[in-house]
Amino acid sequence: MGKSRRTQVGIVGSGPAGLLLSQLLHRQGIESVILERKDRAYVEGRIRAGVLEQGTVDLLREAGVAERLDREGLIHNGFEIAGNGRRHRIALDELTNGKVVTVYGQTEVTKDLIAARQAVGSEIVFEAADVTPHAFDGSKPFLTYSHQGEDYRLDCDFIAGCDGFHGVCRQSLPKDALRTFERAYPFAWLGILAKAAPAADELIYAHHERGFALCSMRSETISRHYVQCRPDEDLAEWSDARIWDELRHRIGDTDGHHINEGALLDKSITPMRSFVAEPMRHGTLYLAGDAAHIVPPTGAKGLNLAVSDINYLYRALVQFYKQNMSDLLDQYSDQALARIWKAERFSWWMTSLLHKFPNEVGYDRAFENRMQEAEIAYLMSSHAAQTVVAENYVGLPF
Repeated sequence: MGKSRRTQVGIVGSGPAGLLLSQLLHRQGIESVILERKDRAYVEGRIRAGVLEQGTVDLLREAGVAERLDREGLIHNGFEIAGNGRRHRIALDELTNGKVVTVYGQTEVTKDLIAARQAVGSEIVFEAADVTPHAFDGSKPFLTYSHQGEDYRLDCDFIAGCDGFHGVCRQSLPKDALRTFERAYPFAWLGILAKAAPAADELIYAHHERGFALCSMRSETISRHYVQCRPDEDLAEWSDARIWDELRHRIGDTDGHHINEGALLDKSITPMRSFVAEPMRHGTLYLAGDAAHIVPPTGAKGLNLAVSDINYLYRALVQFYKQNMSDLLDQYSDQALARIWKAERFSWWMTSLLHKFPNEVGYDRAFENRMQEAEIAYLMSSHAAQTVVAENYVGLPF
């Protein structure tokens, strides 16, 4: 079996979910060990989301890792939707009694969390191979893994599966223990990270006959842009010039919005899917983040949903260790899923509203296209509709 060790909470995965859980538990005197199959450079270099809900920012502050976020994060009071030849601003703060979002890259959140964990000597085992959860249907779960040629057994009270969509934790569950729901979309996003000033002070979501586009940012000097493309697109066919040209077509270069070109730091294609696995608790194994659910990125909910899960799981574990009570642990899956499904709905709705769906064999989507145009027109003219969008965009209450 190899060397044996013990901790209170064994965490699989060092994405934001696993790192944040470990950091929050540490501040309550609860021990954890994180097992991560990739190396630190890979984990810190992953380009991911960048729009943080207010609840996410608040929990990062509670975890004591928001100093750089508060200094460098960009507060956004609204965003724009472009469609039907018009643009309309959704005033988030005015529609939600002052709530806003903060633009701060997931890469930076991850770096801040790793630095905080290592500053206090907390253990993150990078390049942990063959991680496997065991005996989680009982009260004495454990994890096995190998590291630098040695085999290890990590005994724990609970296992937190924060290891992503392709991770081992969900895959270790019996097939009849899960019910899954999935929607694959017939398009993808081609995303770029560019050394260029943003096109505008706030994000622009565009519905266009050539396909969806989004102008976003990571800072005042780094832009993050996306254009809709086919899922089987060959990235080599998209030259830098073609990408910039397509952005200008779909977003427009007028009325104070200018697509600033710059050197590309990253270019990739992201498939789009909605996915939920129920339930999220199996004995002493708890799934969180992408291990349990995926959203299309249109609604900016992926990272925020992971943080939402951790909010519930962290408070449940604190109650268990501090009060010797397990009712919050028992409620974890139902609580988390109630919020997840609302975010799934919003992400599905925004994706369906703003993207161009391809025609199917023998079926013309002309009617659906007009429905999109009508709904965008209604959204731009209705205070009530804009309020619904704003409430969901800034994040529903935990």
